[in-house]
Amino acid sequence: MNLDNLENKKILILGFSTTGIACANYFALKGANVYISEFEPLKEKNKQKVEELEEKGVKIEFNGHSDEFINGAEFCILSPSIPDSAPILAKLKERNIEYFSDIEYVSFFDKDKIIAITGTNGKTTTTALTSHILSRKFFAPYCGNIGISPIEYLDKDIDYYVVEASSYQLHYSKTFSPYIGIFCNLTPDHILWHKTLENYFEAKAKMFRLMNENQHAILNYDDEMTKKLGEEIKAKVYYFSLKEPIQKKNFIYLKDNKIFFENQEIIEVSKLQIVGEHNIQNAMCSILAALILKMDIETIKEALMSFKAIEHRLEFVRTIEGTDYYNDSKATNPEASIVAINSFDNKKVVLIAGGRDKKTSLDEFIKAIQEKISKVILIGEATQRFKDALSSNGYYNIVNSKTLEEAIDIASLDRPDIVLLSPACASFDMFESYEKRGEAFKNYVLSKK
Repeated sequence: MNLDNLENKKILILGFSTTGIACANYFALKGANVYISEFEPLKEKNKQKVEELEEKGVKIEFNGHSDEFINGAEFCILSPSIPDSAPILAKLKERNIEYFSDIEYVSFFDKDKIIAITGTNGKTTTTALTSHILSRKFFAPYCGNIGISPIEYLDKDIDYYVVEASSYQLHYSKTFSPYIGIFCNLTPDHILWHKTLENYFEAKAKMFRLMNENQHAILNYDDEMTKKLGEEIKAKVYYFSLKEPIQKKNFIYLKDNKIFFENQEIIEVSKLQIVGEHNIQNAMCSILAALILKMDIETIKEALMSFKAIEHRLEFVRTIEGTDYYNDSKATNPEASIVAINSFDNKKVVLIAGGRDKKTSLDEFIKAIQEKISKVILIGEATQRFKDALSSNGYYNIVNSKTLEEAIDIASLDRPDIVLLSPACASFDMFESYEKRGEAFKNYVLSKK
């Protein structure tokens, strides 16, 4: 497989997605014969994109994967969410067609420029915050699972790619090992795809196991699995912790509401504009990445103080008559919602939750609600299971709502300190995506008088 000259080579892309479109544009510019094969039907919203790509010579098919598109491909780029059991992957193996993720393709050329962030929760904020800090000194845009393929920056004069790496992308990346790797945390998610928690962990751990002595791993000391991973890999290991104020080499920790690296104070938590313990962890990860790249502490501190929450991730929307409204639509599993719930101490909080249920355990979610939430408003397909689980555990202050807008109105009646949209579910029963759900929440809150 020769990647240096792609002119007139046949390149197959599986999936008409953000990743697939970016890769098609890149390979078309390289003079390759580009084929995009999509299993699902063509959606109305994508027709213009199809026309634009076809004008560049890209061939596109929907409703399945034909032999005409597959045969003779030099290699294949996979869109992230294609399951390992998909018959098309067996076909590629039969024909000896190599396939990998877009992040691995970029790593073939710019391996020493990649900072990769993985984990269950916090990836997006950590990715954006790391880019925000590094951009004070470097050209270090964020990309990856955050919505921009890193291939869009390939062949450009870039210092570092700050890549949000999903478990799907890492699962399909056989050689990927970044210069700096960050593992935020691990909680059960995407188990239907990965089959077991161990498989899910190993998909994320793979890039760390492939690292060498000249690379850097930033790991969660408070999580037993990631802590143990640090003892098993060759990379230089840095730990972060909210629980253990250990003043030793390559260790960042929380003490007296201040973040310290080794024994040097970095910043007071009160000066951060992002709330919650999880965001302290995210800040620690980003600080370590910046320190590894030899940025000075004052520049890091200034960048930390100017960073605001990412859209749909515990995003403050507005205050109305003393009530603060927060959009945490990105919380698509119970663990992510627990993080949001635990971000507010000694506050009267009304929670809006529900959507398409991922069928994961609700035990810890219910405990967090019992301790912190004054009322729960339920929406979407998960309503009955969530209601049954809460009431069977002695929590009865529950209201069902048919729409998100009605849920906001009901939540507002209590005049709480906080109205929190943190669904603990996917959005697809009522909305096209978690982004659309968050936008609907914000638009309605902003329209209220």
